[in-house]
Amino acid sequence: MNIALIGYGKMGHMVESIAKARGHSIVSIIDVDNLSDFDSEAFASADVAIEFTNPTAAYDNYLRAFRHNVKVVSGSTGWMKEHGDDVRRLCTEGGHTLFWASNFSVGVAIFSAVNRYLAKIMNGFPQYDVRMSETHHVHKLDAPSGTAITLAEEITEQLDRKSGWTKGRQLHADGTEDGTNDVDASLLPIESLRRDEVPGIHSVIYDSPADCITITHDAHSREGFALGAVLAAEYTKDHTGLLTTADLFKF
Repeated sequence: MNIALIGYGKMGHMVESIAKARGHSIVSIIDVDNLSDFDSEAFASADVAIEFTNPTAAYDNYLRAFRHNVKVVSGSTGWMKEHGDDVRRLCTEGGHTLFWASNFSVGVAIFSAVNRYLAKIMNGFPQYDVRMSETHHVHKLDAPSGTAITLAEEITEQLDRKSGWTKGRQLHADGTEDGTNDVDASLLPIESLRRDEVPGIHSVIYDSPADCITITHDAHSREGFALGAVLAAEYTKDHTGLLTTADLFKF
């Protein structure tokens, strides 16, 4: 399979290494200094482009790829609120293909399945209040993380006593702190911490007067995310539309 890379930071380099190890060819690498290569024959020859950039660049990258009928696998977060409706239209009415996930890790996919099942059980035990915590490296721009938001939405879909999620305590990369986990009882607070080079830690905490139940996914490196993105590209090559990890992992 021919793969184009959009974004050539740490994730881009790791995706490149894993893709090559799995027998794929990297036909184009696009970063901030060579955006004109979107219009190259090399980029147009890609079966799938794998995109890891940032919330402000992702949507424009999708449009550039779609103009050349290149399918996209993306792990960029933070763009959905502003551009989600347009991207859905492009992938349904427009005939384009985007496989988007807030997290491509196989472990996170399993964690997500456990999270949904636990929330379903907890709907019958209102004595347990729920909150979430996510910790990432100091370079991460958005908070809460896209993965945390996805997990929170899965919980609130199951819990009648929660109408949605909200930002909780925020510990920023510069050491400053704001926000609180003491929020309205109908909301699920997400605590965000930025420190060191942490790849990603997500915890869901159910607390009651009697005891506390916590489930956690702790990534040791970015390798699991990169492998998942390549697996998603292999799946996307032969599928169309707006795709997610629910299509790839049948739990």
